[in-house]
Amino acid sequence: MECRALGSLLLFPLHMLYLVLKAAVRLVRPPRPRDLSGETVLITGGGRGIGRHLAHEFAKQRAKKIILWGRTEKCLKETCEEVKMMGTECHYFICDVGNREEVYRQAKAVREKVGDVTILVNNAAVVHGKSLMDSDDDALLKSQHVNTLGQFWTTKAFLPRMMELQNGHIVCLNSILSLSSIPGAIDYCTSKASSFAFMESLTLGLLDCPGVHATTVLPFHTSTEMFQGMKVRFPNLFPSLKPETVARKTVEAVKLNQAILLLPWTMHLLVILKSILPTAALEEIHRFSGSYTCMNTFKGRT
Repeated sequence: MECRALGSLLLFPLHMLYLVLKAAVRLVRPPRPRDLSGETVLITGGGRGIGRHLAHEFAKQRAKKIILWGRTEKCLKETCEEVKMMGTECHYFICDVGNREEVYRQAKAVREKVGDVTILVNNAAVVHGKSLMDSDDDALLKSQHVNTLGQFWTTKAFLPRMMELQNGHIVCLNSILSLSSIPGAIDYCTSKASSFAFMESLTLGLLDCPGVHATTVLPFHTSTEMFQGMKVRFPNLFPSLKPETVARKTVEAVKLNQAILLLPWTMHLLVILKSILPTAALEEIHRFSGSYTCMNTFKGRT
């Protein structure tokens, strides 16, 4: 038994090297993307912003059916009509993902009216945009219920059937702020960090579930009305992402079964720097980039 354990220990570094080389080859010669033409996609927060563009992108990929969840019927209806005009079957349901009972009730309605969901995109999110001491308690709770707990409820509602079918994909539209927080958005950063931990644990838990995958997307500041008024000190050096770009890259990651996607690629450098630099140096980077004051002009949508 000890010899077997010693052998496994000696082979482990070689296995790690093989996996690193395999990943490097995939960068040069990516695998063939999967076909999404038979998939039924549900997008939370699908009426506007990144959610609306995600609906368009999945329609371009000839998804079989697209389902939109959100709180504002006007936006959902408009996006639904746009998707139908692209030739894809589309349905919408009014649903607040922060309400557990409502999620389970609408999930049942989706199964009865539309069928099994094979791709779940957890995109719905809110931001209060204030410091801790300036934040209303109910607003803080709302951010946690929508941004974090909402993913628990939607995933619990649809994942079991995906596992039965051995065909499914859980997608989380997160934020780079889950890894590098800023002042003035304590509710959002905290909820997104929790969401990242949720997806990391879920992804590992799905390793032994054939046909079921997970993708976490971590974009930089995206120019939507949700973060309207937020200002970056050097916009030419750190330009905001366009929502259609985030949507397109997300769908590409889903087609490749990519576990984590950071946008833009320079965010990888931020993660590395945060791992090796002392706290004082990181604080100076925040000051230089304007992270400490970027939310001072925030007037976005909650």
